[in-house]
Amino acid sequence: MAAEAATQLKLRVEGMDCGACALKVENGLKRLPGVSDINVNVGLERLSLVFNEDRTSRKAIEERIRSLGYAPHSLDAQTSADRPAFEAPSTVADGALWQTRKGQLVLGTGAVLILAFIVAAVAPALAEWAYVAAALLGLVPIARRAIAGARNGTPFSIETLMSVAAIGAIAIGEGAEAAVVVFLFAMGELLENVAAGRARAGIEALMNLVPRVARLEQGGAVSEVPVERLGIGDIVVVRPGDRVPSDGEVIDGMSEMDEAPVTGESVPVLKEVGSSVYAGSINANGVLRVRITRTAADNTIARIIHLVEEAQGSKAPTARFIDRFSAYYTPAAMEVAALIMVVPPLLFGAEWSTWIYRGLATLLIACPCALVISTPAAIASGLAAGARRGLLIKGGAALETLGKVRTVAFDKTGTLTIGCPKVTDVIAIEGDEAEILAKAAAVERGSSHPLGAAIVEAAEARGLELPKVFGGAMAIPGKAVTARLREGFVSVGSPRYAAEQGDVPEAIRGRLLSLEAEGKTAVVVMSGKRILGVVALRDEAREDAAAGVARLNALGVRTVMLTGDNRRTAAAIADSLGLEAKAELLPDAKLAEIGTLKAQGGIAMVGDGINDAPALAAASVGIAMGGGTDVALETADAALLKNRVTGVAELVELSRATLGNIWQNIALALGLKAIFLVTTLTGTTTLWMAILADTGATVLVTINALRLLRFHADRPAEPAEAR
Repeated sequence: MAAEAATQLKLRVEGMDCGACALKVENGLKRLPGVSDINVNVGLERLSLVFNEDRTSRKAIEERIRSLGYAPHSLDAQTSADRPAFEAPSTVADGALWQTRKGQLVLGTGAVLILAFIVAAVAPALAEWAYVAAALLGLVPIARRAIAGARNGTPFSIETLMSVAAIGAIAIGEGAEAAVVVFLFAMGELLENVAAGRARAGIEALMNLVPRVARLEQGGAVSEVPVERLGIGDIVVVRPGDRVPSDGEVIDGMSEMDEAPVTGESVPVLKEVGSSVYAGSINANGVLRVRITRTAADNTIARIIHLVEEAQGSKAPTARFIDRFSAYYTPAAMEVAALIMVVPPLLFGAEWSTWIYRGLATLLIACPCALVISTPAAIASGLAAGARRGLLIKGGAALETLGKVRTVAFDKTGTLTIGCPKVTDVIAIEGDEAEILAKAAAVERGSSHPLGAAIVEAAEARGLELPKVFGGAMAIPGKAVTARLREGFVSVGSPRYAAEQGDVPEAIRGRLLSLEAEGKTAVVVMSGKRILGVVALRDEAREDAAAGVARLNALGVRTVMLTGDNRRTAAAIADSLGLEAKAELLPDAKLAEIGTLKAQGGIAMVGDGINDAPALAAASVGIAMGGGTDVALETADAALLKNRVTGVAELVELSRATLGNIWQNIALALGLKAIFLVTTLTGTTTLWMAILADTGATVLVTINALRLLRFHADRPAEPAEAR
């Protein structure tokens, strides 16, 4: 039998503002034949699924979503050629606030409540009927959604609780309270929608970094075109003050580029011919011609947005636990409410109307919305706060785990160190330092060896004039490079090569051993068999490496360096930075070491994302350095776009702040419910106070989560002894 044709569908679902909304939509769509792979992202109001058009039509899917009280909008109706590269999630703007379904429900229920109040004032005899009518009119759309939810797999929704409570209040003669409760419920849902919209602002801010038009150069003329029309290889002109329209390479001009919007790096970066530039970066002072290397849909900003969207759509462990808990909590709460209604009258002869009223108030208080949203709201805010600061985290699970790690393991080369050797010492035996360095650079000029390239770079940085070389340089693999200068043949070679040419004086041997003890590589500059001087090089630590390690240590996190380099070099680097070193580790040994450390508690592995993929995958959390490169964005669980070691401590601090926020939210949600449950049983809480308690808890939880958007971790951590 032929395989069924599957169609991918992506929709924006307007009106979703908490996990309960996602659950209703998911349960409703599960019951449609041929629908599978349902993924609901509340933070972005996005839905994706796969469906068989022979069994269920797209129209049926959209109708099912509408019946649940949400508005589906197409995301794939247009072709990529005539739509923006990114579509911002819907946010409730001031002008559109009352145009949404929830806004219209507030207006409608408010209007009938005011009308009932007027009728009650003019004709008191009709007051109860007026309030009952107002309550029923406002309840119709809510009850319709409750019935749709119950028919489609979500019988214990907030709409169900509301409908039961309002109808029960009418039944015991509390029509006025029922009408007020319906209005407050509608207002609360609108406030939740506004708060959820604020949480989406982080993604919208990222989208707004990219300009909508680019200055395209064609045939010598420059014209403005939409960024979506840019193709790989196109040339664009970026003027001072302009944002780069897409990732590219500078082919003409020189300027400083503010990359803070993309990487979080506050210091402008010099860009010249051959430099890479990122979409959304701001050109500071010079005109640049840039060759586009990525289309608008695939540039750095687009990929960051995609990864953050995926991260916000994935559930953290705590969120999954809360979802499972709420699945049992809501029906249990309804059972407790029913017992409150019937047990006192039946067993103790209490008044039925009083205890039915208190049971209905318990129903409203029991709504799990605040509890369900407590974790995803904090996670979404934490992920957005990280993205704004160049800390890209690929999901709630990684964000939670980061705050619990007990050890951070670093690769050495390219992570703690710059990744290429630099000249650190020039020791002149004959002549002066400048002369020795110039001769060494002349011999090494044209060499592809990293040490030779570093010597040439150091000479050029000092502005030295290099002696002329007669004929080409000759390399003796693994030993030396020799070239003929004006005064004769000059060699740059290893200490072993120097020893082979003749006796090395004791004083020079001592200096060579001293340099090697510092983790440096020494090369000897010789004229014939005569030693002229020594040049020492080392892959130096990043400027912020020591500060980054110190911040982690101050946070109580153990730090260790895992490297395949020799013990002497590893020890020198580790001692200067203040962390442990485990050296001469082959790839298998490095993985085994990570396994050992992982058994002692959570471990984060930090690497350059190029040759550390196995180690990054084996750790509890993999963190890639890389300044926005492909590998940094795709290899690990988190990426440091600022390419700074201090970013690791910022990740840990952000995670701990998020975990703290989650527990604050859970305490708020359950604490308020516990307080109002007690006041309900004592008869203090009214129905409208109960609905305010539920709505208030949801809004408080959301506002508390939004505080994470202001997270700031650029300050040094306090010393451990000061805590």
